Amino acid sequence: MKLDATASGTFAIAPTPFHDDGTIDETSLDRMADFYVEAGCTGLTLLGIMGEAPKLDADEAIGIVRRVVKRSGATIPVVVGVSAPGFAAMRTLARASMDAGAAGVMIAPQPGLRTDDQIVTYFTQAVAAIGSGIPWVLQDYPLTLNVVMTPDVIARIVEANPSCVILKHEDWPGLEKISRLRAFQAEKRLPPLSILTGNGALFLDFEMERGADGAMTGYAFPELLIDVARLSAAGQRDAAHDLFDMHLPLIRYEQQPGIGLAVRKHVMRLRGIIASSAQRAPATSLTATGRREIAYLLSRLARADRRAGPAAAAAAAEAR
Repeated sequence: MKLDATASGTFAIAPTPFHDDGTIDETSLDRMADFYVEAGCTGLTLLGIMGEAPKLDADEAIGIVRRVVKRSGATIPVVVGVSAPGFAAMRTLARASMDAGAAGVMIAPQPGLRTDDQIVTYFTQAVAAIGSGIPWVLQDYPLTLNVVMTPDVIARIVEANPSCVILKHEDWPGLEKISRLRAFQAEKRLPPLSILTGNGALFLDFEMERGADGAMTGYAFPELLIDVARLSAAGQRDAAHDLFDMHLPLIRYEQQPGIGLAVRKHVMRLRGIIASSAQRAPATSLTATGRREIAYLLSRLARADRRAGPAAAAAAAEAR
């Protein structure tokens, strides 16, 4: 299967599981891939920013892609982050991923792009490097990448590169940008384009109402992303917001700069999805106080969402 502009639902951003010694944990990788499929994700994204992609060598990266695609690629589409400082490395990983059976790739702008023309030219050159036959996701993440793409620039990129079929929208604040892009489509100024949102789902409730097709982000409870996207698409506004509000304290805690991945991996370990919360250096780790705060948040969440119960029990047992 290949990506197209009809993509919707939840494409989970997957972390990379490591053993405590920093080697890739393939058993956890398999278990995590199975978990995302069984949870109901409509897609899976590997080697994103939260996947610690820059800490992997080329062989490790393509090894992860091949393993996950072989396990899950026939069930749900797998997207691979291929952003790199140079186009040669981007081309190698993109083509190897597609040869392995990936559905598409994700490309982020390189920091340092400032003018609209620079941004548009960069993506045109990236597409020329990987090949126009590879469908791709445009990652718009100015808070981290320091590259600001206006709706007009996004429209120019998509118009010039028909292989761009999804926008990963991570601007903040960005609700008005979604509305503007959908207005562009109504005015025939923007070709068909799926909009999947990121930012750890902090604004997913209203992003769906503004016209997003779903989420492409990570959270230790992807079931929440799936349910909010489904309820919003079905017009069940109050139910979507009620469920979202239950999880918001943990979503917010997980979104802290610097320790967000540590929080996510810690909760995924408590849930039994991965065996270790280890990250590769350079990395940050949770303090005992942080782990107690997460245990408290999980205990509160478990009162409203039973799916948090096992993780809350595991956290409480570790705290004793």
